Amino acid sequence: MPRFFLLTGCSGAGKSTTLDTLSARGAETLTEPGRRIVQREQARGGPALPWVDMQLFADTALALSAGDLHDAKTQLAGDVPVFCDRGLIDAALALERLGSGNAETILAGHPRYEDTVFLFEPWPELYRTDAERQHGFDAALDEYESIASALPRLGYTALVVPQRTPEQRADFVLSAIEHA
Repeated sequence: MPRFFLLTGCSGAGKSTTLDTLSARGAETLTEPGRRIVQREQARGGPALPWVDMQLFADTALALSAGDLHDAKTQLAGDVPVFCDRGLIDAALALERLGSGNAETILAGHPRYEDTVFLFEPWPELYRTDAERQHGFDAALDEYESIASALPRLGYTALVVPQRTPEQRADFVLSAIEHA
């Protein structure tokens, strides 16, 4: 059974770049659901965009994350680590912030990630908006605070990833799972 490790935290803090570095080293990875949704919705003119319909976006992210984990379980054999750029927890917390229930209830019945979650702190010098990330840094900080404060109540231990090069961050993550 694969072991799923979550990379989460502040938008624009280097999660995807670290995931790309892990992937380049041969690690199994699952890319960020939110970016995939935004790309698809922008291409087809759909409404599941966080700045158009956050509820639909978060519901879609939850379903896509669950599907990603299911697919990985059926396609990967053995005790292989899989690194996930955002996922179920991020979507459940977005839904919780929207008043759609508490994250614990939303996550019930979904697979759990490994207990240690890799948390990427705000990094203002790195943060950029783009066509897929249209919210400002203040919104990213609010999102980060929500995630960081919720992880313990959801039964996870946050391990802060130091603000270093992508290669050093990948080294940090790989070293941490060796000792987990």
